[in-house]
Amino acid sequence: MRFWFGRLAAGGANQMIMVAVAWQMYDLTHSAWDLGLVGLLQFLPALVLVLVAGHAADRFDRGRILATCMAVQALLSIALVVASMTHAVSRGALLALAIALGTVKAFQMPATQSLVPLLVPSSLLPRALAFSSAGMQGSIIVGPALAGFMYVAGAEVVYAVCGALFATAFGLWASLRHAHVPQAKEPVSVTTLLAGVAYIRQRQVVLGAISLDLFAVLLGGATALLPMFAKDVLHVGPWGLGLLRGAPAIGALVMSVLLSRWPVTRCVGRRMFLAVAVYGLGTLAFAVSRSFIGSMLALAVAGAADMVSVVIRQALVQIDTPNEMRGRVSAVNSIFIGASNQLGEFESGAMAAWLGPVGSVIVGGVGTLVVAGAWMRLFPALWRRESLSQPGL
Repeated sequence: MRFWFGRLAAGGANQMIMVAVAWQMYDLTHSAWDLGLVGLLQFLPALVLVLVAGHAADRFDRGRILATCMAVQALLSIALVVASMTHAVSRGALLALAIALGTVKAFQMPATQSLVPLLVPSSLLPRALAFSSAGMQGSIIVGPALAGFMYVAGAEVVYAVCGALFATAFGLWASLRHAHVPQAKEPVSVTTLLAGVAYIRQRQVVLGAISLDLFAVLLGGATALLPMFAKDVLHVGPWGLGLLRGAPAIGALVMSVLLSRWPVTRCVGRRMFLAVAVYGLGTLAFAVSRSFIGSMLALAVAGAADMVSVVIRQALVQIDTPNEMRGRVSAVNSIFIGASNQLGEFESGAMAAWLGPVGSVIVGGVGTLVVAGAWMRLFPALWRRESLSQPGL
């Protein structure tokens, strides 16, 4: 429960800080390219540090890694408070912040993913992942909405609340106690650093599950363009942006609660692919909607479908991976997730600069459907996977 509440606080703070940064950036530059660049600069540090972060998660106490990440983000929030109050915020400062956040998240994500299996019995892992996701989605709902309303009082108010939430998460995660058996101090080598990559390449189910997230969400994501939709398409202010950012999480929260009570136990492969297809259709519906309520409903449906896919994928990866490899495999997985989110934001921004926000999201939704169909043929073992407990193929 300490892990769960810490994730709630950290997730809410992360969402709030990105809403404020996106709105500040768009106010400063009015550039879709810069909105996408914020996502790209968050992803690049994770790409550079993936092997080191995964090795650290397998060698060191994962709870302490998370606590350290929270302390650094609390300090970054304080710096943003000072910069906003002194009117020192600039395009360069916001891009530098994106790099700093990306560096911290490079270590935070693999530690978070690989810690959950140490806190619950393996028989409860699918429900635990759904319950953990419910907390995360709750923070994604509340965080952006609060940030949008608080931004009216000033960006520094948002950043101050973020700092308090990061500090709360630090306290909770610093007190975590879990089974941690230090590995033998084998020399760090290219082989040990690349062990996670080699493990994934040898297992079709794990590779297919991880790469499906990369390409489907990379193409289908519209998060980076929400400031443009809020301001130029739907004609709402910061409050509307906050609600739009939270809409996918509303659907995801409802679905995660259902999955924690009734987990998917049969036909997991086919249900995962169906969920990805529904996600693509929800993205298309959002692109063509001109109603604020209709747009929120489309995003909520997409979020619910994505949650089904996320829980199945995470459970497959964690169950099919031994604990001594989970940090390195989770680090590689985090790169795929980061690429689908942060790099996907860059792709959306670049595409929107060419086709406009609506055209960009339409192309992304169609791309998601194409990827789902292609992956069924490329990874037949994943398509045929019947249960989560089935050995990886």
